[in-house]
Amino acid sequence: MTENDAISILVIEDNQGDFLLIKDYIEEQLADAKIFHAKKYEDAAIILNDTSLPLDVILLDLTLPDHTGELLIKDVVDKRPQTPVIVLTGFADLDFSIRSLKLKISDYLLKDDINAASLYKSIKFNIERKRTNLLLEESEKRYSNLFQLSPQPMWIFDVVNFSFLQVNKAAIDHYQFTEAEFLNMKLIDIFADVHDDKDVLVKANEISSRDKIYKGRFRHRKKNQEIIEVDIYSSLITINETTYESVIAIDVTEKIKLEHKITKAIITTQEDERYEIGTELHDNVCQILASSQLSLEMLRDNLPPESVQWFNKSKQFINLALEEIRNISHRLAPSFFDETTIEDTFQELLDNFNTEKKYNIHLDIDFGKVKKKLSSEIQLNLYRILQEQMRNIVKYAHASQINVSLSIESNKIVFLIEDDGVGFDYQLAKRGIGLANIRRRAELFSGSMEIFSKVNEGCKLAVEIPI
Repeated sequence: MTENDAISILVIEDNQGDFLLIKDYIEEQLADAKIFHAKKYEDAAIILNDTSLPLDVILLDLTLPDHTGELLIKDVVDKRPQTPVIVLTGFADLDFSIRSLKLKISDYLLKDDINAASLYKSIKFNIERKRTNLLLEESEKRYSNLFQLSPQPMWIFDVVNFSFLQVNKAAIDHYQFTEAEFLNMKLIDIFADVHDDKDVLVKANEISSRDKIYKGRFRHRKKNQEIIEVDIYSSLITINETTYESVIAIDVTEKIKLEHKITKAIITTQEDERYEIGTELHDNVCQILASSQLSLEMLRDNLPPESVQWFNKSKQFINLALEEIRNISHRLAPSFFDETTIEDTFQELLDNFNTEKKYNIHLDIDFGKVKKKLSSEIQLNLYRILQEQMRNIVKYAHASQINVSLSIESNKIVFLIEDDGVGFDYQLAKRGIGLANIRRRAELFSGSMEIFSKVNEGCKLAVEIPI
């Protein structure tokens, strides 16, 4: 679906103000959305019972004048079991949200946390997820019919040697291999990252079971060498007393691009705001403080001796405030916005983290190659990655040596940040917000982030971004 697709949305909400806000959020992202409104369950039931009226998604407030809570959810879901229901509530009740998810709602959003982008993502994602789940349910009921008729690529492969046993027409059309070519291939032949994904695939088969559906995301390569991102759903099946794996592959390349586009827009807005605040601090607030210093200096000769120490303290505090504001403004608005080189900008950032000279820092940038390859957008994200990782090093690493390098290798930007600190168990720390932010910034440019660290063996962060 695209932003211009006509989506039918039923909003069940008794508060007119909340409804108008939700309506504005929807229309901001989905210009052609068709919105139905019901203030009471009685009115909603009339719409839900009209089977001639297609609904793509239902937004449900949990507190209505004539119906509330779990019974309300159950009645709405029962009337439209194939339509995703997104609950909107003003109460942050974790236990209730978990129970409501078990009642087959698609999502649970707090009204205070909703904005246009998050609501849009939830609507789009849950519509697609509901469609996928329906496809999976139908495939379990009538697999033999749906295998060839499925609009999504499907195949069966041997769990021992990963060779293809069967492929459907959608797989042939989407991947552009003939059926004969597929049957002479192994599953890893369509992987874009053979080494990494092969290891993941082996693990996937190890954890698969007869009563469990495996889900994973992989990068595949079509016959024309186009790289696509796919969500894989698989489960074990038995044919002639032999165990195979049945797979459905959903191409999410465009969905990911759309999510990245939205995320980039959000980050760009945040960076613009940071730059504006940083510039205002530097050009306005600092000037006010500097003027205050001059005005204060004019009082010196008229001060009685007992007031001189307070005069000096006041000047000292103003100087500290000026220095701190300058540091904050430089962090908020990196200097390469003013056409300073990335090398100078990185060095300034590293110097700011090393004011007490605790670390021996080495910066190595292949400036001749890097200068022509980096857009200002990539430079800014690399700067934020370095900023985030330096915070981690200063806070946790207890390091003495820090090495930072930026180069171009094999048509990729390679950004390395290493320290000789105490290290950590990456499996325990990989869900941290800081590392998640770094990974997200790399993935915005189709890049990757890897951490190499063990306890007492330092840490190496490697970011690669294809050019």
